[in-house]
Amino acid sequence: MGMLSYFVHVSTTNNVLTPNYIVILFIVSVLGLVWALFTLFSYHRSSSNARFVGLIDLGFLGAFIAAVYYLRFITGADCTHIVPGSTWDVSFGIFGSAHITGFHISANKTCAMLKACFAFGIMNCIFFAFTAVLAWFHGDHSEKERSRHESRHRRSNSAHHHRHRSGSHHGSHRSSRSHSHSHSRVYV
Repeated sequence: MGMLSYFVHVSTTNNVLTPNYIVILFIVSVLGLVWALFTLFSYHRSSSNARFVGLIDLGFLGAFIAAVYYLRFITGADCTHIVPGSTWDVSFGIFGSAHITGFHISANKTCAMLKACFAFGIMNCIFFAFTAVLAWFHGDHSEKERSRHESRHRRSNSAHHHRHRSGSHHGSHRSSRSHSHSHSRVYV
């Protein structure tokens, strides 16, 4: 986010339009960050809507793929140049001396930052694909747990109802009020 906001800031400071490949990746990254924080802080509710979370994560996967596709030209760029520098003579005493040539590295900051943004975009594709699969499996697991809990709840209600009906046949002095009360559902 910092590198992309740097590019947006430089463009607005120079009163020029920000290039599409930066704007698209910036917008998708901001929305992805907000979505990731929202799902992180609402994880306790995510079991009920895990499939929806997985679907939105797949949407972000597609958006990041599109953003990385727009920035694909940077893969062939050479951002650093290594050139020979000055030479030194190093003496090792009785063992002799050595002639060492240094080197100088010059890096294009803008190019290197765009390559880093491209790499982070690919990483976000991988992360959103991973979380989409996890959310999908989490939703499947929670649905199985919910159906297991509901069947257990139905069995306990059925057993309670059966005991109450068999008890009402044997005891004739039960009130109709307690009989109607036994049919109300109680959720634990």
